[in-house]
Amino acid sequence: MPLLVEGRRVRLPQSAGDLVRAHPPLEERARLLRGQSVQQVGPQGLLYVQQRELAVTSPEDGSISILGSDDATTCHIVVLRHTGNGATCLTHCDGTDTKAEVPLIMNSIKSFSDHAQCGRLEVHLVGGFSDDRQLSQKLTHQLLSEFDRQEDDIHLVTLCVTELNDREENENHFPIIYGIAVNIKTAEIYRASFQDRGPEQELRAARALTGGPMISIYDAKTEQLRIGPYSWMPFPHVDFWLQQDDKQILENLSTSPLAEPPHFVEHIRSTLMFLKKYPSPTNTLFPGNKALLYKKNEDGLWEKISPGS
Repeated sequence: MPLLVEGRRVRLPQSAGDLVRAHPPLEERARLLRGQSVQQVGPQGLLYVQQRELAVTSPEDGSISILGSDDATTCHIVVLRHTGNGATCLTHCDGTDTKAEVPLIMNSIKSFSDHAQCGRLEVHLVGGFSDDRQLSQKLTHQLLSEFDRQEDDIHLVTLCVTELNDREENENHFPIIYGIAVNIKTAEIYRASFQDRGPEQELRAARALTGGPMISIYDAKTEQLRIGPYSWMPFPHVDFWLQQDDKQILENLSTSPLAEPPHFVEHIRSTLMFLKKYPSPTNTLFPGNKALLYKKNEDGLWEKISPGS
Protein backbone atom coordinates (compact mmCIF):
# COMPACT_ATOMS: atom_id res chain seq x y z
CA MET A 1 0.00 0.00 0.00
CA PRO A 2 0.98 3.58 -0.63
CA LEU A 3 1.50 7.04 0.79
CA LEU A 4 -1.53 8.27 2.73
CA VAL A 5 -2.64 11.65 4.09
CA GLU A 6 -5.50 11.66 6.62
CA GLY A 7 -6.10 8.01 5.72
CA ARG A 8 -6.56 8.74 2.00
CA ARG A 9 -4.19 7.80 -0.81
CA VAL A 10 -2.18 10.71 -2.15
CA ARG A 11 -2.68 11.47 -5.83
CA LEU A 12 0.72 11.81 -7.48
CA PRO A 13 2.37 13.48 -9.26
CA GLN A 14 1.45 16.84 -7.78
CA SER A 15 3.51 19.65 -6.33
CA ALA A 16 4.09 19.99 -2.59
CA GLY A 17 2.03 23.19 -2.65
CA ASP A 18 -0.97 21.52 -4.29
CA LEU A 19 -0.70 18.58 -1.90
CA VAL A 20 -0.89 20.71 1.26
CA ARG A 21 -3.67 22.89 -0.15
CA ALA A 22 -5.72 19.73 -0.59
CA HIS A 23 -5.01 18.71 3.03
CA PRO A 24 -5.37 21.60 5.53
CA PRO A 25 -3.77 19.69 8.47
CA LEU A 26 -0.57 19.30 6.39
CA GLU A 27 -0.62 23.00 5.57
CA GLU A 28 -1.12 23.95 9.21
CA ARG A 29 1.70 21.67 10.38
CA ALA A 30 4.10 23.19 7.82
CA ARG A 31 3.06 26.70 8.91
CA LEU A 32 3.69 25.91 12.59
CA LEU A 33 7.10 24.37 11.85
CA ARG A 34 8.18 27.37 9.74
CA GLY A 35 7.06 29.72 12.52
CA GLN A 36 9.22 28.13 15.23
CA SER A 37 12.41 29.76 16.38
CA VAL A 38 15.57 27.73 15.78
CA GLN A 39 16.78 25.76 18.80
CA GLN A 40 20.53 25.36 19.36
CA VAL A 41 21.01 21.66 20.10
CA GLY A 42 23.98 20.74 22.30
CA PRO A 43 26.06 17.58 21.91
CA GLN A 44 24.65 15.66 24.90
CA GLY A 45 22.61 12.69 23.73
CA LEU A 46 22.77 13.93 20.12
CA LEU A 47 23.48 11.79 17.06
CA TYR A 48 24.24 14.20 14.20
CA VAL A 49 23.54 12.88 10.71
CA GLN A 50 25.53 14.25 7.77
CA GLN A 51 24.59 14.30 4.08
CA ARG A 52 24.02 10.81 2.66
CA GLU A 53 23.96 9.24 6.12
CA LEU A 54 21.15 7.43 7.88
CA ALA A 55 20.68 6.73 11.59
CA VAL A 56 17.95 4.75 13.31
CA THR A 57 17.21 4.08 16.96
CA SER A 58 14.31 3.75 19.40
CA PRO A 59 13.21 5.14 22.81
CA GLU A 60 14.96 2.18 24.48
CA ASP A 61 18.34 3.65 23.50
CA GLY A 62 20.18 4.68 26.66
CA SER A 63 22.73 6.83 24.80
CA ILE A 64 20.87 8.75 22.10
CA SER A 65 17.80 10.91 22.70
CA ILE A 66 18.04 13.26 19.67
CA LEU A 67 18.70 12.68 15.98
CA GLY A 68 19.40 15.79 13.92
CA SER A 69 20.82 17.26 10.73
CA ASP A 70 21.18 20.73 9.21
CA ASP A 71 22.82 22.66 6.34
CA ALA A 72 20.13 21.39 3.96
CA THR A 73 19.60 23.80 1.06
CA THR A 74 18.29 21.76 -1.89
CA CYS A 75 18.63 18.58 0.23
CA HIS A 76 15.70 17.15 2.22
CA ILE A 77 15.79 15.75 5.74
CA VAL A 78 13.56 12.69 6.09
CA VAL A 79 12.20 11.29 9.36
CA LEU A 80 10.39 7.95 9.31
CA ARG A 81 8.89 6.72 12.58
CA HIS A 82 6.90 3.71 13.74
CA THR A 83 4.31 4.97 16.24
CA GLY A 84 4.06 1.57 17.97
CA ASN A 85 7.63 1.01 19.10
CA GLY A 86 8.94 4.53 18.51
CA ALA A 87 11.71 3.35 16.16
CA THR A 88 12.89 6.51 14.37
CA CYS A 89 15.11 6.97 11.33
CA LEU A 90 16.55 10.32 10.24
CA THR A 91 18.43 10.78 6.99
CA HIS A 92 19.80 13.67 4.91
CA CYS A 93 18.96 13.02 1.23
CA ASP A 94 20.53 14.91 -1.66
CA GLY A 95 18.86 13.18 -4.60
CA THR A 96 21.87 11.08 -5.58
CA ASP A 97 19.93 7.81 -5.63
CA THR A 98 16.52 8.27 -4.04
CA LYS A 99 15.24 5.01 -5.56
CA ALA A 100 17.83 3.02 -3.56
CA GLU A 101 17.68 5.22 -0.45
CA VAL A 102 13.96 4.96 0.38
CA PRO A 103 14.06 1.12 0.70
CA LEU A 104 17.13 1.54 2.98
CA ILE A 105 15.12 3.93 5.18
CA MET A 106 12.16 1.51 5.23
CA ASN A 107 14.32 -1.51 6.09
CA SER A 108 16.10 0.35 8.88
CA ILE A 109 12.75 0.84 10.66
CA LYS A 110 11.53 -2.67 9.87
CA SER A 111 14.59 -4.11 11.61
CA PHE A 112 13.01 -2.80 14.85
CA SER A 113 9.39 -3.55 14.14
CA ASP A 114 7.47 -6.56 15.22
CA HIS A 115 4.81 -6.65 12.51
CA ALA A 116 2.09 -7.81 14.87
CA GLN A 117 2.60 -4.57 16.75
CA CYS A 118 0.02 -1.80 16.83
CA GLY A 119 1.00 1.53 15.34
CA ARG A 120 1.71 2.93 11.92
CA LEU A 121 4.57 4.31 9.84
CA GLU A 122 4.69 8.12 9.69
CA VAL A 123 6.97 10.14 7.43
CA HIS A 124 8.10 13.76 7.75
CA LEU A 125 9.85 15.58 4.87
CA VAL A 126 11.56 18.92 5.48
CA GLY A 127 13.96 21.00 3.37
CA GLY A 128 14.64 22.44 -0.04
CA PHE A 129 13.35 25.72 -1.51
CA SER A 130 12.35 27.22 -4.87
CA ASP A 131 15.86 27.02 -6.33
CA ASP A 132 16.67 28.12 -9.90
CA ARG A 133 17.69 24.65 -11.04
CA GLN A 134 14.54 23.07 -9.56
CA LEU A 135 16.68 20.47 -7.75
CA SER A 136 14.49 20.72 -4.62
CA GLN A 137 11.34 20.23 -6.66
CA LYS A 138 12.82 17.16 -8.33
CA LEU A 139 13.88 15.65 -4.99
CA THR A 140 10.46 16.29 -3.42
CA HIS A 141 8.84 14.49 -6.36
CA GLN A 142 11.30 11.57 -6.14
CA LEU A 143 10.79 11.08 -2.40
CA LEU A 144 6.98 11.25 -2.57
CA SER A 145 6.95 8.84 -5.54
CA GLU A 146 9.30 6.33 -3.89
CA PHE A 147 7.45 6.29 -0.57
CA ASP A 148 4.22 5.82 -2.55
CA ARG A 149 5.81 2.81 -4.27
CA GLN A 150 6.50 0.92 -1.02
CA GLU A 151 4.32 -2.03 0.01
CA ASP A 152 3.52 -0.66 3.47
CA ASP A 153 1.03 2.07 4.34
CA ILE A 154 3.05 5.21 5.06
CA HIS A 155 1.27 8.20 6.55
CA LEU A 156 2.59 11.59 5.41
CA VAL A 157 2.40 13.79 8.52
CA THR A 158 4.80 16.68 7.78
CA LEU A 159 5.53 18.19 4.38
CA CYS A 160 7.58 21.36 4.61
CA VAL A 161 9.61 21.21 1.41
CA THR A 162 10.52 23.25 -1.68
CA GLU A 163 7.92 26.04 -2.22
CA LEU A 164 6.54 25.43 1.30
CA ASN A 165 10.00 26.11 2.78
CA ASP A 166 10.87 29.12 0.62
CA ARG A 167 11.45 32.78 1.38
CA GLU A 168 12.36 35.52 -1.06
CA GLU A 169 14.71 38.41 -0.41
CA ASN A 170 15.84 40.87 -3.08
CA GLU A 171 14.55 38.50 -5.77
CA ASN A 172 16.73 35.66 -4.42
CA HIS A 173 15.23 32.53 -2.89
CA PHE A 174 16.35 30.87 0.36
CA PRO A 175 15.16 27.98 2.51
CA ILE A 176 13.35 28.95 5.72
CA ILE A 177 14.31 25.77 7.58
CA TYR A 178 17.88 24.48 7.15
CA GLY A 179 17.88 21.88 9.92
CA ILE A 180 15.66 19.83 12.20
CA ALA A 181 15.97 17.54 15.20
CA VAL A 182 13.70 14.76 16.41
CA ASN A 183 13.35 13.78 20.05
CA ILE A 184 13.34 9.97 20.08
CA LYS A 185 11.43 9.76 23.38
CA THR A 186 8.65 12.28 22.67
CA ALA A 187 8.59 12.17 18.81
CA GLU A 188 8.72 15.99 18.72
CA ILE A 189 10.24 17.41 15.52
CA TYR A 190 11.56 20.95 15.68
CA ARG A 191 13.77 23.49 13.89
CA ALA A 192 17.35 23.11 15.01
CA SER A 193 20.97 24.05 14.43
CA PHE A 194 24.05 22.27 15.75
CA GLN A 195 27.49 23.41 16.86
CA ASP A 196 28.84 19.89 17.12
CA ARG A 197 28.58 17.88 13.89
CA GLY A 198 31.04 15.17 14.92
CA PRO A 199 32.62 12.88 15.59
CA GLU A 200 34.98 12.66 12.58
CA GLN A 201 33.14 15.48 10.79
CA GLU A 202 35.78 15.95 8.06
CA LEU A 203 36.17 12.24 7.40
CA ARG A 204 32.42 11.77 7.00
CA ALA A 205 32.13 14.90 4.81
CA ALA A 206 35.02 13.64 2.64
CA ARG A 207 33.16 10.37 2.00
CA ALA A 208 30.09 12.29 0.79
CA LEU A 209 32.11 14.76 -1.35
CA THR A 210 33.86 11.87 -3.13
CA GLY A 211 30.49 10.35 -4.05
CA GLY A 212 29.94 7.69 -1.39
CA PRO A 213 26.40 6.24 -1.27
CA MET A 214 23.82 6.50 1.55
CA ILE A 215 24.98 4.46 4.57
CA SER A 216 23.76 3.63 8.05
CA ILE A 217 26.16 4.94 10.72
CA TYR A 218 24.73 3.73 14.03
CA ASP A 219 24.11 0.37 15.66
CA ALA A 220 21.30 0.82 18.19
CA LYS A 221 21.84 -2.63 19.71
CA THR A 222 25.42 -1.85 20.81
CA GLU A 223 24.73 1.93 20.99
CA GLN A 224 27.85 2.53 18.88
CA LEU A 225 28.53 4.94 16.05
CA ARG A 226 30.44 3.04 13.39
CA ILE A 227 32.51 4.97 10.85
CA GLY A 228 34.09 3.18 7.90
CA PRO A 229 36.22 1.65 6.76
CA TYR A 230 35.78 3.87 3.69
CA SER A 231 37.74 4.05 0.49
CA TRP A 232 37.76 6.74 -2.17
CA MET A 233 39.73 7.75 -5.23
CA PRO A 234 41.99 10.82 -4.98
CA PHE A 235 39.82 13.92 -5.44
CA PRO A 236 40.40 15.30 -8.97
CA HIS A 237 42.24 18.65 -9.18
CA VAL A 238 42.22 19.12 -5.40
CA ASP A 239 45.12 21.65 -5.56
CA PHE A 240 43.30 23.65 -8.24
CA TRP A 241 40.14 23.87 -6.08
CA LEU A 242 42.12 24.87 -2.99
CA GLN A 243 43.60 27.83 -4.94
CA GLN A 244 40.18 29.18 -5.96
CA ASP A 245 38.50 32.09 -4.22
CA ASP A 246 35.27 31.73 -2.23
CA LYS A 247 33.10 32.80 -5.16
CA GLN A 248 34.50 30.06 -7.45
CA ILE A 249 34.05 27.39 -4.77
CA LEU A 250 30.48 28.49 -4.12
CA GLU A 251 29.55 28.63 -7.79
CA ASN A 252 31.09 25.28 -8.69
CA LEU A 253 30.76 23.07 -5.60
CA SER A 254 27.31 24.10 -4.36
CA THR A 255 23.89 23.16 -5.72
CA SER A 256 22.58 26.58 -4.57
CA PRO A 257 25.38 29.18 -4.26
CA LEU A 258 23.24 32.07 -3.02
CA ALA A 259 21.45 30.08 -0.31
CA GLU A 260 24.32 28.35 1.46
CA PRO A 261 24.93 28.97 5.19
CA PRO A 262 27.90 31.27 5.97
CA HIS A 263 30.25 28.41 6.93
CA PHE A 264 29.76 26.49 3.65
CA VAL A 265 32.99 27.58 1.90
CA GLU A 266 35.08 27.07 5.04
CA HIS A 267 33.56 23.59 5.38
CA ILE A 268 34.33 22.70 1.72
CA ARG A 269 37.90 24.00 2.06
CA SER A 270 38.56 21.93 5.19
CA THR A 271 37.09 18.85 3.47
CA LEU A 272 39.32 19.44 0.40
CA MET A 273 42.37 19.86 2.67
CA PHE A 274 41.44 16.57 4.32
CA LEU A 275 41.18 14.85 0.90
CA LYS A 276 44.56 16.29 -0.11
CA LYS A 277 46.09 14.93 3.09
CA TYR A 278 44.42 11.51 2.72
CA PRO A 279 44.11 10.79 -1.03
CA SER A 280 43.47 7.13 -0.25
CA PRO A 281 42.19 6.53 3.28
CA THR A 282 42.09 2.78 3.72
CA ASN A 283 45.14 2.11 5.89
CA THR A 284 46.00 5.65 7.03
CA LEU A 285 42.59 6.46 8.58
CA PHE A 286 41.41 2.92 9.29
CA PRO A 287 44.31 0.96 10.81
CA GLY A 288 44.00 -2.71 9.90
CA ASN A 289 41.09 -1.68 7.65
CA LYS A 290 38.79 -1.62 10.70
CA ALA A 291 35.91 0.70 11.53
CA LEU A 292 36.32 3.61 13.94
CA LEU A 293 33.89 3.07 16.81
CA TYR A 294 32.45 5.73 19.12
CA LYS A 295 30.17 5.43 22.12
CA LYS A 296 28.55 8.08 24.34
CA ASN A 297 30.24 8.53 27.72
CA GLU A 298 28.50 9.36 31.02
CA ASP A 299 28.37 13.03 30.04
CA GLY A 300 26.52 12.18 26.83
CA LEU A 301 29.52 12.99 24.59
CA TRP A 302 31.14 10.78 21.95
CA GLU A 303 34.25 8.87 22.99
CA LYS A 304 36.40 6.69 20.75
CA ILE A 305 36.59 3.03 21.74
CA SER A 306 39.06 0.37 20.63
CA PRO A 307 38.73 -0.67 16.97
CA GLY A 308 36.03 -3.14 16.05
CA SER A 309 35.99 -5.76 13.38
